[in-house]
Amino acid sequence: MSVDLRKEAPNVVTEPEFRKLLGMGYQAQVLCEGDAYYKAAVWYGEWTVRVVSGDGTVEKILVAYPRSRGEEQQIKIKVFKTINGCASFMHRMGFADFTVPFFEGGQSIHTLPDQARDTSDS
Repeated sequence: MSVDLRKEAPNVVTEPEFRKLLGMGYQAQVLCEGDAYYKAAVWYGEWTVRVVSGDGTVEKILVAYPRSRGEEQQIKIKVFKTINGCASFMHRMGFADFTVPFFEGGQSIHTLPDQARDTSDS
């Protein structure tokens, strides 16, 4: 039995869909889920990312690819455990820079530069 994420969980998005929505002008929102801490030259914490429409009416949280467990597929929110991991992901999405919240409840909004967006009418 396969799960169609667009039907079963409308508030989530996988990485390819996330990238497509960013190209259409949506913004990326980085959320701090727990205070960051510094250990052995690395910042650790928990960050999630969601894509938000310009008017704020649509929000979808980034999830890892669904994994099958028996007959059902599990949807798991993508959690970045280091700032480096979050920065690497944002760079792959086309961002030249980004800010990261260090305290639980903090958030930052990011918009792709115009040259990184899909401006075609397709």
